[in-house]
Amino acid sequence: MNHTDIDIEFQSPEAIRLLQEEKLRQAIAYLAEHSPYYQSMFAEHGIDPASIKTIDDLQRLPFTEKRDLQLRNADFLCVPREKVVDYITTSGTLGDPVTFCCTESDLQRLAYNEKKSFECAGLRPGSIVQLMTTLDKRFMAGLAYFLGIRELGASVIRVGNGIPELQWDTIRRIKPDTIMCVPSFILRLIQYAEDNGIDYRASSIRRIIGIGESLREQDFSLNLLGKRIKEKWDVELFATYSSTEMSATFSECCHGLGGHVHPELIIVEIIGDDNLPVPDGEYGEVVVTTLGVEGMPLLRFRTGDIAAKRTEQCPCGRNSYRLTPLVGRKNNMIKLKGTTLYPPAINDVLDNTAYVDAYQVVVTESEAGTDDVLVRISLKPAAAHDQADTLVKDLKDRFRSRIRVAPRIEIVDPALLASQVMPPKSRKPIKFLDLRHHQ
Repeated sequence: MNHTDIDIEFQSPEAIRLLQEEKLRQAIAYLAEHSPYYQSMFAEHGIDPASIKTIDDLQRLPFTEKRDLQLRNADFLCVPREKVVDYITTSGTLGDPVTFCCTESDLQRLAYNEKKSFECAGLRPGSIVQLMTTLDKRFMAGLAYFLGIRELGASVIRVGNGIPELQWDTIRRIKPDTIMCVPSFILRLIQYAEDNGIDYRASSIRRIIGIGESLREQDFSLNLLGKRIKEKWDVELFATYSSTEMSATFSECCHGLGGHVHPELIIVEIIGDDNLPVPDGEYGEVVVTTLGVEGMPLLRFRTGDIAAKRTEQCPCGRNSYRLTPLVGRKNNMIKLKGTTLYPPAINDVLDNTAYVDAYQVVVTESEAGTDDVLVRISLKPAAAHDQADTLVKDLKDRFRSRIRVAPRIEIVDPALLASQVMPPKSRKPIKFLDLRHHQ
Protein backbone atom coordinates (compact mmCIF):
# COMPACT_ATOMS: atom_id res chain seq x y z
CA MET A 1 0.00 0.00 0.00
CA ASN A 2 1.31 3.47 -0.83
CA HIS A 3 0.97 5.95 2.00
CA THR A 4 2.53 9.35 2.38
CA ASP A 5 5.64 9.71 4.53
CA ILE A 6 3.83 12.08 6.89
CA ASP A 7 0.90 10.27 8.50
CA ILE A 8 -2.28 11.76 7.01
CA GLU A 9 -3.86 11.93 10.49
CA PHE A 10 -1.38 14.68 11.44
CA GLN A 11 -1.99 16.70 8.26
CA SER A 12 -4.55 19.49 7.95
CA PRO A 13 -8.31 18.75 7.89
CA GLU A 14 -8.30 20.05 4.28
CA ALA A 15 -5.55 17.58 3.28
CA ILE A 16 -7.43 14.76 5.00
CA ARG A 17 -10.65 15.57 3.12
CA LEU A 18 -8.83 15.81 -0.23
CA LEU A 19 -7.24 12.39 0.32
CA GLN A 20 -10.57 10.86 1.37
CA GLU A 21 -12.33 12.23 -1.69
CA GLU A 22 -9.59 10.99 -4.02
CA LYS A 23 -9.88 7.52 -2.48
CA LEU A 24 -13.68 7.73 -2.60
CA ARG A 25 -13.59 8.31 -6.38
CA GLN A 26 -11.26 5.30 -6.74
CA ALA A 27 -13.61 3.18 -4.57
CA ILE A 28 -16.71 4.18 -6.57
CA ALA A 29 -14.98 3.41 -9.90
CA TYR A 30 -13.88 0.03 -8.52
CA LEU A 31 -17.42 -0.84 -7.37
CA ALA A 32 -18.88 0.26 -10.72
CA GLU A 33 -16.53 -2.14 -12.49
CA HIS A 34 -16.42 -5.12 -10.14
CA SER A 35 -19.41 -5.25 -7.74
CA PRO A 36 -22.58 -7.01 -8.98
CA TYR A 37 -24.53 -5.54 -6.06
CA TYR A 38 -23.49 -1.93 -6.57
CA GLN A 39 -23.71 -2.18 -10.38
CA SER A 40 -27.39 -3.07 -9.98
CA MET A 41 -27.86 -0.37 -7.32
CA PHE A 42 -26.40 2.35 -9.59
CA ALA A 43 -28.59 1.16 -12.49
CA GLU A 44 -31.77 0.86 -10.39
CA HIS A 45 -31.43 4.41 -9.03
CA GLY A 46 -30.19 5.96 -12.27
CA ILE A 47 -26.91 7.08 -10.71
CA ASP A 48 -23.82 7.78 -12.83
CA PRO A 49 -20.96 6.54 -10.61
CA ALA A 50 -18.59 9.10 -12.15
CA SER A 51 -20.79 11.89 -10.72
CA ILE A 52 -19.95 10.85 -7.13
CA LYS A 53 -16.84 12.96 -6.55
CA THR A 54 -17.07 14.38 -3.01
CA ILE A 55 -18.09 13.24 0.46
CA ASP A 56 -21.20 15.45 0.19
CA ASP A 57 -22.16 13.58 -3.01
CA LEU A 58 -22.57 10.42 -0.93
CA GLN A 59 -25.94 11.74 0.23
CA ARG A 60 -27.28 11.02 -3.27
CA LEU A 61 -26.69 7.30 -2.78
CA PRO A 62 -28.95 4.84 -0.93
CA PHE A 63 -27.69 3.14 2.21
CA THR A 64 -26.42 -0.43 2.35
CA GLU A 65 -28.27 -2.31 5.09
CA LYS A 66 -27.33 -5.39 7.06
CA ARG A 67 -30.22 -7.23 5.40
CA ASP A 68 -28.75 -6.44 1.95
CA LEU A 69 -25.60 -8.29 3.01
CA GLN A 70 -27.69 -11.18 4.32
CA LEU A 71 -29.99 -11.47 1.30
CA ARG A 72 -27.43 -10.86 -1.48
CA ASN A 73 -24.20 -11.86 0.21
CA ALA A 74 -22.49 -13.28 -2.91
CA ASP A 75 -23.29 -10.18 -5.01
CA PHE A 76 -20.97 -8.07 -2.82
CA LEU A 77 -17.90 -10.10 -3.81
CA CYS A 78 -15.76 -8.15 -6.30
CA VAL A 79 -13.09 -10.76 -7.08
CA PRO A 80 -13.04 -14.35 -8.38
CA ARG A 81 -13.28 -16.94 -5.57
CA GLU A 82 -9.72 -18.10 -6.22
CA LYS A 83 -8.45 -14.67 -5.07
CA VAL A 84 -10.04 -15.13 -1.62
CA VAL A 85 -7.45 -16.15 0.98
CA ASP A 86 -9.55 -15.87 4.16
CA TYR A 87 -13.25 -16.40 4.86
CA ILE A 88 -14.79 -14.63 7.84
CA THR A 89 -18.30 -14.39 9.23
CA THR A 90 -19.77 -11.62 11.32
CA SER A 91 -21.12 -12.54 14.72
CA GLY A 92 -24.68 -11.95 13.55
CA THR A 93 -25.54 -9.16 15.99
CA LEU A 94 -28.79 -8.42 14.14
CA GLY A 95 -29.60 -11.91 12.85
CA ASP A 96 -27.99 -14.37 10.49
CA PRO A 97 -24.20 -14.16 10.21
CA VAL A 98 -22.76 -12.74 6.98
CA THR A 99 -19.74 -14.19 5.16
CA PHE A 100 -16.90 -11.81 4.31
CA CYS A 101 -14.13 -12.69 1.86
CA CYS A 102 -10.65 -11.21 2.22
CA THR A 103 -7.96 -11.14 -0.44
CA GLU A 104 -4.22 -10.93 0.23
CA SER A 105 -4.50 -7.16 -0.28
CA ASP A 106 -7.34 -6.98 2.28
CA LEU A 107 -5.26 -8.79 4.90
CA GLN A 108 -2.38 -6.37 4.26
CA ARG A 109 -4.85 -3.49 4.70
CA LEU A 110 -6.08 -5.04 7.96
CA ALA A 111 -2.50 -5.34 9.21
CA TYR A 112 -1.85 -1.68 8.33
CA ASN A 113 -5.08 -0.62 10.07
CA GLU A 114 -4.25 -2.46 13.29
CA LYS A 115 -0.60 -1.33 13.22
CA LYS A 116 -1.81 2.29 13.18
CA SER A 117 -4.33 1.60 15.93
CA PHE A 118 -1.72 -0.04 18.16
CA GLU A 119 0.66 2.86 17.56
CA CYS A 120 -2.17 5.18 18.60
CA ALA A 121 -2.43 3.24 21.88
CA GLY A 122 1.30 3.59 22.50
CA LEU A 123 2.65 0.23 21.30
CA ARG A 124 6.08 0.18 19.70
CA PRO A 125 8.42 -2.43 18.20
CA GLY A 126 9.48 -4.58 21.13
CA SER A 127 6.13 -4.36 22.97
CA ILE A 128 4.72 -7.74 24.02
CA VAL A 129 0.95 -8.16 23.68
CA GLN A 130 -1.03 -10.95 25.33
CA LEU A 131 -3.97 -11.56 23.00
CA MET A 132 -7.03 -12.79 24.91
CA THR A 133 -9.22 -13.13 21.82
CA THR A 134 -9.86 -16.12 19.60
CA LEU A 135 -8.13 -16.56 16.25
CA ASP A 136 -10.50 -19.35 15.19
CA LYS A 137 -14.28 -19.69 14.69
CA ARG A 138 -14.19 -17.53 11.51
CA PHE A 139 -13.51 -14.42 13.61
CA MET A 140 -11.86 -11.37 11.99
CA ALA A 141 -10.75 -9.59 15.17
CA GLY A 142 -8.14 -12.00 16.51
CA LEU A 143 -6.54 -12.44 13.09
CA ALA A 144 -6.50 -8.67 12.50
CA TYR A 145 -4.81 -8.03 15.85
CA PHE A 146 -2.21 -10.72 15.18
CA LEU A 147 -1.42 -9.27 11.74
CA GLY A 148 -1.21 -5.72 13.12
CA ILE A 149 1.10 -6.60 16.00
CA ARG A 150 3.33 -8.48 13.56
CA GLU A 151 3.33 -5.53 11.12
CA LEU A 152 4.27 -3.18 13.97
CA GLY A 153 7.27 -5.30 14.92
CA ALA A 154 5.91 -6.08 18.38
CA SER A 155 5.53 -9.57 19.89
CA VAL A 156 2.26 -11.44 20.37
CA ILE A 157 1.22 -14.23 22.74
CA ARG A 158 -1.88 -15.98 21.37
CA VAL A 159 -3.50 -17.26 24.56
CA GLY A 160 -7.13 -16.95 23.47
CA ASN A 161 -10.07 -16.00 25.64
CA GLY A 162 -11.03 -17.13 29.15
CA ILE A 163 -9.04 -19.38 31.54
CA PRO A 164 -7.65 -16.88 34.10
CA GLU A 165 -5.19 -19.48 35.42
CA LEU A 166 -3.54 -19.83 31.99
CA GLN A 167 -3.54 -16.07 31.48
CA TRP A 168 -1.69 -15.45 34.75
CA ASP A 169 0.73 -18.31 34.11
CA THR A 170 1.54 -16.73 30.73
CA ILE A 171 2.02 -13.27 32.27
CA ARG A 172 4.40 -14.76 34.85
CA ARG A 173 6.42 -16.69 32.25
CA ILE A 174 6.67 -14.21 29.34
CA LYS A 175 6.07 -10.85 31.04
CA PRO A 176 3.95 -9.02 28.42
CA ASP A 177 3.43 -5.27 28.89
CA THR A 178 0.00 -5.17 27.19
CA ILE A 179 -3.23 -7.17 27.48
CA MET A 180 -5.88 -7.09 24.76
CA CYS A 181 -9.30 -8.41 25.77
CA VAL A 182 -12.95 -7.68 26.54
CA PRO A 183 -12.73 -5.22 29.50
CA SER A 184 -15.17 -7.05 31.80
CA PHE A 185 -12.83 -10.09 31.67
CA ILE A 186 -10.22 -7.97 33.48
CA LEU A 187 -12.45 -8.08 36.57
CA ARG A 188 -12.35 -11.89 36.43
CA LEU A 189 -8.57 -11.78 36.07
CA ILE A 190 -8.29 -9.49 39.10
CA GLN A 191 -10.68 -11.68 41.12
CA TYR A 192 -8.66 -14.80 40.27
CA ALA A 193 -5.42 -13.03 41.24
CA GLU A 194 -6.87 -11.91 44.57
CA ASP A 195 -8.27 -15.38 45.31
CA ASN A 196 -4.93 -17.03 44.52
CA GLY A 197 -2.46 -14.64 46.07
CA ILE A 198 -1.13 -13.22 42.79
CA ASP A 199 0.34 -9.73 43.16
CA TYR A 200 -1.16 -8.46 39.90
CA ARG A 201 -0.20 -4.84 40.61
CA ALA A 202 3.47 -5.87 40.56
CA SER A 203 3.09 -7.77 37.26
CA SER A 204 4.62 -6.70 33.93
CA ILE A 205 1.28 -5.36 32.59
CA ARG A 206 1.27 -1.60 31.94
CA ARG A 207 -1.53 -1.27 29.39
CA ILE A 208 -4.93 -2.81 28.69
CA ILE A 209 -6.56 -2.41 25.26
CA GLY A 210 -10.28 -3.13 25.48
CA ILE A 211 -12.45 -4.51 22.69
CA GLY A 212 -16.21 -4.93 22.38
CA GLU A 213 -17.16 -2.93 25.50
CA SER A 214 -16.97 0.74 26.37
CA LEU A 215 -14.69 2.06 29.11
CA ARG A 216 -15.83 5.68 28.99
CA GLU A 217 -18.83 7.96 29.33
CA GLN A 218 -19.79 10.43 26.61
CA ASP A 219 -17.66 13.13 28.28
CA PHE A 220 -14.69 10.70 28.02
CA SER A 221 -14.45 10.15 31.78
CA LEU A 222 -14.17 6.50 32.80
CA ASN A 223 -17.51 4.70 33.16
CA LEU A 224 -18.23 2.39 36.11
CA LEU A 225 -16.37 -0.52 34.49
CA GLY A 226 -13.36 1.65 33.64
CA LYS A 227 -13.28 3.16 37.16
CA ARG A 228 -13.50 -0.24 38.81
CA ILE A 229 -10.58 -1.60 36.76
CA LYS A 230 -8.52 1.56 37.34
CA GLU A 231 -9.18 1.60 41.10
CA LYS A 232 -7.99 -1.98 41.39
CA TRP A 233 -5.17 -1.87 38.86
CA ASP A 234 -3.42 1.38 37.93
CA VAL A 235 -2.68 0.58 34.28
CA GLU A 236 -3.28 2.59 31.11
CA LEU A 237 -6.71 1.87 29.64
CA PHE A 238 -7.51 2.16 25.93
CA ALA A 239 -10.88 1.51 24.29
CA THR A 240 -11.37 0.54 20.63
CA TYR A 241 -14.34 0.34 18.27
CA SER A 242 -14.35 -1.82 15.17
CA SER A 243 -16.47 -4.19 13.12
CA THR A 244 -15.96 -6.80 10.43
CA GLU A 245 -18.00 -4.79 7.90
CA MET A 246 -15.82 -1.70 8.08
CA SER A 247 -12.46 -3.53 8.26
CA ALA A 248 -11.14 -0.61 10.30
CA THR A 249 -10.56 0.25 13.95
CA PHE A 250 -11.10 3.45 15.91
CA SER A 251 -8.56 3.44 18.75
CA GLU A 252 -8.06 5.90 21.56
CA CYS A 253 -4.69 7.59 22.02
CA CYS A 254 -3.17 8.27 25.46
CA HIS A 255 -5.51 11.26 25.92
CA GLY A 256 -8.64 9.05 25.83
CA LEU A 257 -10.76 11.54 23.90
CA GLY A 258 -12.45 9.18 21.46
CA GLY A 259 -11.45 6.68 18.80
CA HIS A 260 -9.27 8.14 16.02
CA VAL A 261 -10.30 7.40 12.44
CA HIS A 262 -7.65 6.28 9.94
CA PRO A 263 -8.91 8.51 7.10
CA GLU A 264 -7.15 6.63 4.29
CA LEU A 265 -9.19 3.51 5.19
CA ILE A 266 -12.75 4.67 5.85
CA ILE A 267 -15.24 7.55 5.51
CA VAL A 268 -17.72 8.02 8.34
CA GLU A 269 -21.04 9.83 8.19
CA ILE A 270 -23.22 10.40 11.25
CA ILE A 271 -26.88 10.21 10.20
CA GLY A 272 -29.93 11.53 12.05
CA ASP A 273 -33.45 10.08 12.15
CA ASP A 274 -34.21 11.93 8.87
CA ASN A 275 -31.34 9.98 7.20
CA LEU A 276 -29.40 13.22 6.68
CA PRO A 277 -25.99 14.00 8.19
CA VAL A 278 -26.11 15.71 11.60
CA PRO A 279 -23.73 18.56 12.56
CA ASP A 280 -20.38 17.48 13.99
CA GLY A 281 -20.68 16.78 17.71
CA GLU A 282 -24.32 15.61 17.48
CA TYR A 283 -25.30 11.98 17.96
CA GLY A 284 -26.61 9.77 15.20
CA GLU A 285 -26.08 6.47 13.44
CA VAL A 286 -22.57 5.62 12.27
CA VAL A 287 -22.57 5.04 8.48
CA VAL A 288 -19.33 3.87 6.85
CA THR A 289 -17.82 3.71 3.36
CA THR A 290 -14.73 1.50 3.15
CA LEU A 291 -11.68 2.66 1.20
CA GLY A 292 -9.13 0.34 -0.37
CA VAL A 293 -11.02 -2.91 0.25
CA GLU A 294 -10.66 -5.37 -2.65
CA GLY A 295 -12.83 -8.37 -1.75
CA MET A 296 -16.10 -6.93 -0.41
CA PRO A 297 -16.07 -3.11 -0.24
CA LEU A 298 -19.12 -1.37 1.22
CA LEU A 299 -20.77 1.93 0.34
CA ARG A 300 -22.75 3.86 2.98
CA PHE A 301 -23.17 0.84 5.25
CA ARG A 302 -25.47 1.45 8.24
CA THR A 303 -23.76 0.03 11.31
CA GLY A 304 -26.72 0.57 13.66
CA ASP A 305 -24.30 2.08 16.21
CA ILE A 306 -25.01 5.48 17.78
CA ALA A 307 -22.09 7.90 18.31
CA ALA A 308 -20.93 11.44 17.51
CA LYS A 309 -17.96 12.87 15.58
CA ARG A 310 -15.44 15.09 17.33
CA THR A 311 -13.50 17.23 14.88
CA GLU A 312 -11.36 19.53 17.02
CA GLN A 313 -7.65 18.70 17.03
CA CYS A 314 -6.69 16.10 19.66
CA PRO A 315 -3.90 17.05 22.10
CA CYS A 316 -1.89 14.20 20.51
CA GLY A 317 -1.62 16.35 17.37
CA ARG A 318 -3.89 14.31 15.12
CA ASN A 319 -6.40 16.24 13.02
CA SER A 320 -8.39 13.18 11.97
CA TYR A 321 -11.85 13.18 13.47
CA ARG A 322 -12.70 10.92 16.40
CA LEU A 323 -15.80 8.97 17.41
CA THR A 324 -17.25 9.23 20.90
CA PRO A 325 -17.88 6.05 22.90
CA LEU A 326 -20.93 4.28 21.48
CA VAL A 327 -24.21 5.18 23.13
CA GLY A 328 -25.67 1.87 21.95
CA ARG A 329 -27.21 0.21 18.90
CA LYS A 330 -30.13 1.91 17.21
CA ASN A 331 -32.13 -1.34 17.04
CA ASN A 332 -31.50 -2.05 20.74
CA MET A 333 -32.99 1.15 22.14
CA ILE A 334 -35.25 0.46 25.14
CA LYS A 335 -38.01 2.66 26.50
CA LEU A 336 -38.44 1.59 30.15
CA LYS A 337 -41.06 3.45 32.20
CA GLY A 338 -40.63 6.51 29.99
CA THR A 339 -36.82 6.50 30.11
CA THR A 340 -34.79 5.87 26.95
CA LEU A 341 -31.96 3.37 27.54
CA TYR A 342 -29.36 1.40 25.64
CA PRO A 343 -27.98 -1.95 26.86
CA PRO A 344 -24.46 -0.60 27.67
CA ALA A 345 -25.93 1.49 30.51
CA ILE A 346 -27.56 -1.63 32.01
CA ASN A 347 -24.40 -3.70 31.47
CA ASP A 348 -22.29 -1.09 33.23
CA VAL A 349 -24.33 -1.48 36.43
CA LEU A 350 -24.23 -5.30 36.29
CA ASP A 351 -20.52 -5.48 35.42
CA ASN A 352 -19.79 -3.46 38.54
CA THR A 353 -21.89 -5.30 41.09
CA ALA A 354 -19.61 -7.62 43.04
CA TYR A 355 -22.15 -10.37 43.76
CA VAL A 356 -23.35 -10.73 40.14
CA ASP A 357 -21.55 -13.62 38.45
CA ALA A 358 -23.29 -13.66 35.04
CA TYR A 359 -26.32 -11.95 33.55
CA GLN A 360 -28.64 -11.68 30.58
CA VAL A 361 -30.93 -8.75 29.77
CA VAL A 362 -34.19 -9.89 28.13
CA VAL A 363 -36.48 -7.31 26.49
CA THR A 364 -40.05 -8.19 25.55
CA GLU A 365 -43.20 -6.26 24.68
CA SER A 366 -45.90 -5.96 27.30
CA GLU A 367 -49.58 -6.36 26.46
CA ALA A 368 -49.81 -2.58 26.48
CA GLY A 369 -47.12 -2.41 23.77
CA THR A 370 -44.44 -0.95 26.06
CA ASP A 371 -40.97 -2.43 26.63
CA ASP A 372 -40.58 -4.89 29.50
CA VAL A 373 -37.03 -5.52 30.76
CA LEU A 374 -36.07 -8.60 32.76
CA VAL A 375 -32.50 -8.91 34.07
CA ARG A 376 -31.60 -12.53 34.80
CA ILE A 377 -28.58 -12.92 37.07
CA SER A 378 -26.63 -15.70 38.74
CA LEU A 379 -24.84 -15.04 42.02
CA LYS A 380 -21.20 -15.60 42.89
CA PRO A 381 -20.64 -18.43 45.41
CA ALA A 382 -19.86 -15.94 48.18
CA ALA A 383 -23.33 -14.38 47.86
CA ALA A 384 -25.74 -16.37 50.02
CA HIS A 385 -28.99 -17.25 48.27
CA ASP A 386 -30.94 -16.72 51.49
CA GLN A 387 -30.12 -13.04 50.99
CA ALA A 388 -31.78 -13.05 47.56
CA ASP A 389 -34.48 -10.52 48.47
CA THR A 390 -31.90 -8.15 49.95
CA LEU A 391 -29.64 -8.46 46.91
CA VAL A 392 -32.50 -7.87 44.46
CA LYS A 393 -33.47 -4.72 46.40
CA ASP A 394 -29.84 -3.54 46.41
CA LEU A 395 -29.48 -4.14 42.67
CA LYS A 396 -32.70 -2.24 41.93
CA ASP A 397 -31.37 0.68 44.00
CA ARG A 398 -28.14 0.61 41.97
CA PHE A 399 -30.15 0.78 38.74
CA ARG A 400 -32.27 3.68 40.00
CA SER A 401 -29.20 5.69 41.04
CA ARG A 402 -27.52 5.05 37.69
CA ILE A 403 -30.32 5.06 35.06
CA ARG A 404 -33.29 6.38 37.12
CA VAL A 405 -35.43 3.27 36.57
CA ALA A 406 -35.18 -0.35 37.76
CA PRO A 407 -35.93 -3.39 35.57
CA ARG A 408 -37.38 -6.65 36.88
CA ILE A 409 -34.70 -8.94 38.32
CA GLU A 410 -34.68 -12.73 38.51
CA ILE A 411 -32.00 -14.89 40.16
CA VAL A 412 -31.22 -17.97 38.03
CA ASP A 413 -29.20 -21.15 38.57
CA PRO A 414 -25.59 -20.43 37.44
CA ALA A 415 -25.29 -23.52 35.19
CA LEU A 416 -28.60 -22.78 33.46
CA LEU A 417 -27.75 -19.13 32.88
CA ALA A 418 -24.23 -19.98 31.66
CA SER A 419 -25.70 -22.30 29.00
CA GLN A 420 -28.02 -19.53 27.79
CA VAL A 421 -25.45 -16.73 27.83
CA MET A 422 -22.82 -18.81 26.01
CA PRO A 423 -24.56 -21.47 23.89
CA PRO A 424 -22.24 -23.97 22.12
CA LYS A 425 -22.30 -22.32 18.66
CA SER A 426 -21.92 -18.75 19.90
CA ARG A 427 -18.62 -16.88 19.66
CA LYS A 428 -19.73 -14.05 21.92
CA PRO A 429 -21.72 -14.10 25.15
CA ILE A 430 -25.39 -13.29 24.53
CA LYS A 431 -25.88 -10.68 27.24
CA PHE A 432 -28.77 -8.93 25.48
CA LEU A 433 -31.78 -10.82 24.14
CA ASP A 434 -34.35 -8.76 22.25
CA LEU A 435 -37.62 -10.67 21.87
CA ARG A 436 -39.76 -7.68 20.94
CA HIS A 437 -39.86 -8.56 17.23
CA HIS A 438 -40.49 -12.27 17.66
CA GLN A 439 -43.76 -12.26 19.54
